[in-house]
Amino acid sequence: MKLSYRTEEGERLGALLWEFGPGWRMISSAMLGGGIGPRSWVLNAQVTAGYSRMDPVDHLIGLGPGGEGVGMMTAASVDRYTTGSDGGVEAVATVGLRVPTWAAAHPGHVDPELAPMRVGTINILVTVPVPMTDAALVNAVMTVTEAKTQALVEAGFPGTGTASDAVCVAVPLSGPEEIFGGPRSPYGARIARAVHAAVRQGALSWRPRDGK
Repeated sequence: MKLSYRTEEGERLGALLWEFGPGWRMISSAMLGGGIGPRSWVLNAQVTAGYSRMDPVDHLIGLGPGGEGVGMMTAASVDRYTTGSDGGVEAVATVGLRVPTWAAAHPGHVDPELAPMRVGTINILVTVPVPMTDAALVNAVMTVTEAKTQALVEAGFPGTGTASDAVCVAVPLSGPEEIFGGPRSPYGARIARAVHAAVRQGALSWRPRDGK
């Protein structure tokens, strides 16, 4: 993982870059590289709280190293990332909780202070040391989300996350595939514990710094 900085709109903004190289498959909800497929890098880029660019994918491509990768954005300060690990599973989270929200809000509800481009404020990358089927990858994303929500509730935040959280799960391409990713499966349980540790640590230590 590499942490770097750039200046945009007069602000010093960080970015986390993981260069996995060939031989990896990922599932992600990110704008760049979302879905399921081979990917060689993951970028978690901090942007301004009032982000209003209408070309976020092109923006992320310009910040990445080239080739097929996953690009996530957040208004949270990425240099305050937190980590968790369990049985070979590694999780890294950037946690910003300026506007926590419940997933099942009333129709027409608009969360206050959201930027025009609703950039994610809790981004999570999980690396698993074994291949997984497509179904297991989808299940793993569910497990990540459940563990994140458990951590937020335990930390006392009134919400299941923010309105635009992003997640990425990376697994090797080759080898026998795990067919389960739920929280009671062998690797799903490790994913849950690693994510819970990372997000809970981030939530407990979260304090607004310049609104990020």
